[in-house]
Amino acid sequence: MRYQFVDCRWELGNSGRGRELYLAGHIPGASFLDVDEDLAAPPGPGGRHPLPVADDFAAAASLAGIGEGVFVVAYGNMGGAERLWWLLRHFGHDDCAVLDLDGWLGPLHAGEEEIEPATFRPSPRSGDTIEAEELAGRRDDLVVVDARLPERFRGEPNPIDKVPGRVPGARNAPWNEPLPDLPDGELVAYCGSGVTACVVLHRLALGGREGKLYPGSWSEWEQLGLPVETG
Repeated sequence: MRYQFVDCRWELGNSGRGRELYLAGHIPGASFLDVDEDLAAPPGPGGRHPLPVADDFAAAASLAGIGEGVFVVAYGNMGGAERLWWLLRHFGHDDCAVLDLDGWLGPLHAGEEEIEPATFRPSPRSGDTIEAEELAGRRDDLVVVDARLPERFRGEPNPIDKVPGRVPGARNAPWNEPLPDLPDGELVAYCGSGVTACVVLHRLALGGREGKLYPGSWSEWEQLGLPVETG
């Protein structure tokens, strides 16, 4: 088995920033996957970062050096690394981990890398996501976790959410804070567009607990006329 570092840094509203950071300095040998272009389908009715279709993700992963016999070490910011971790598992590749770049003590390289392509063969899983209709109908029976920052969770006006608020009954677990105690039960995580929610799901998995992702997250929910809670 060989290791492949993958840089997943990105910036909301600045689609080219991640690659700029990668070119300025990255872990030697790392490839780059763009949250907006490679780890999501184009924005639309399904939200800002819908899940990529299997063939598109497989093509991007292959070019990034990911395939059978490759252990992926993803690093990034704002949930980019955890989004790759979640997608790899969703498409059947369990050999992956997340690294905090601040914990890297070695040198960084600037510029492009020559990445040896691999062949990623997706084997999509079922049961690890939930769609808006099911969430709306079952939210009272689920542990629904909102990974956005507290002010967005409360529904305060902000430049990102067109309809401020949250899924009624949701609990707040901000992605950039330690995971709070959460009750037992079937857990669903969402955020603004399905990226930082993967941080919550990664932390839960490290503790031995699984949860489902609502991929459309608030950027889909707010378009559907579904119940909204504030305060």
